[in-house]
Amino acid sequence: MTTSLNETNGFYKLSWAQRIGFGSGDLAQNLIFQTVATYLMIYLTTVLKINLAFVSGLILTVRLIDCFWSPVVGRYIDNRNPKLGKYRAYLLYGGIPLTVAACLLMLPQAAEWSMPMKMVYAAVSYTVLSMIYSVVNIPYGSIMASMTRDNDEVLILTSTRMVCANIGQIVVQAGFPIGLAMCIHSAIDWNQATFMAIGTIPAFIILPSMPALKKWLGKKGLYYTLLSIGLIGFAILFIIGKFFDVASANALVQIAKVMTGVGLLVGSLMWALVPEVITEAEYRTGNRPAATVNALAGVAFKAGFSIAGWITPLVMGWIGFNFVSEESALPTDPMAWFTVTAVFALVGFVLLMLCFMGSKENITTTPEKPVTYGEMWQEFKANKCLQLVLSIFVVVFLASFISAPVNAYYVKLANYSDIAQNAILMFTTVIPAILLLVVGYLIYKYPLTDEKLDEINREIEARNSHE
Repeated sequence: MTTSLNETNGFYKLSWAQRIGFGSGDLAQNLIFQTVATYLMIYLTTVLKINLAFVSGLILTVRLIDCFWSPVVGRYIDNRNPKLGKYRAYLLYGGIPLTVAACLLMLPQAAEWSMPMKMVYAAVSYTVLSMIYSVVNIPYGSIMASMTRDNDEVLILTSTRMVCANIGQIVVQAGFPIGLAMCIHSAIDWNQATFMAIGTIPAFIILPSMPALKKWLGKKGLYYTLLSIGLIGFAILFIIGKFFDVASANALVQIAKVMTGVGLLVGSLMWALVPEVITEAEYRTGNRPAATVNALAGVAFKAGFSIAGWITPLVMGWIGFNFVSEESALPTDPMAWFTVTAVFALVGFVLLMLCFMGSKENITTTPEKPVTYGEMWQEFKANKCLQLVLSIFVVVFLASFISAPVNAYYVKLANYSDIAQNAILMFTTVIPAILLLVVGYLIYKYPLTDEKLDEINREIEARNSHE
């Protein structure tokens, strides 16, 4: 009887089919997102041989466009209620064009075009893909806040989602170089593939253990522990790269990479704070602006992603490491790049449909009058928790992605000039470590405890029961 009452009040218990069905959506999106985040810069500079300065400007421009585009998408979704589901409908509506756009991102014919045509093609294909991705990603993030108010269930959902996301990450980061090698029938560099992906391994241990770890260490204690392990890992990688031979210390290098993955895992755990912020907004305003808050979180996420994508090629070019003239860390056959990308995109579409069928929306509200952009700005200004969470998103994902395109070069450090080696070390170890320290400070300032959230949820349900 108690469970039934709680479910009536929005504290729904979910089946594992629902949890895994929801999580498959993040796996699907990461097959595309990680391809772009980790390998697009290498593709543009080593396969299409586009100038680093143009690539840097393109990545920044497209992601800035997306930062403005995301609130448009969030506002549109919050103000509508499609028959196929307020949020999950967009997995279908956006999933088809997203798959097509991903397949068109690395056309093999583009390598034969003139440089101006390559630049136009890169700009158009990447912009379209990025905008469609938001149409899928923002409502997907909103589904989690619409399935249940139960904090324990939200934590399990977040863990499931992030495990699936990290499966996508490990598949792409290890699978892409392996897939390229298979396509051109060359030997696979297993050390490189392992280094690219092994940092994801902690997710499969820590994320399923999150409820127990959180109970043992507390929410902030868990974050501080993960960040500390990550900092030690970055220090080890720097020392090895600076003073020793990376190839001869491969075992220790891989262990240190795992440790850095533990620290960067905090970025995955940040998504668990988004439903908390949505609940706090509902407590203050009476509306549950799930898509709006997820859109703002997406803006912050993309801001960190944008800064990383802009700074990495720009500064490495200034330092003197030219991706075009230096030895490429990966094969440069255009058909191989297209084939691997298309396979990931098509598998991702199947998984999006699984998410569409497996997710059940139990808690949704549509405002009586449309949410305006001014109201979105007002919500940002009024919601101190949201401001902190967005700040954490910017910094932690900047730390995660600033090294992504350069990791492929770390295991072959000895192949490059002294200038190039210093650039690789700066972006794979020093900058991410500094950013993790900033993340720790921001987490220290975050005020919402689990006890406070339970109190807020009870007051919301009591308020609703009297209406």
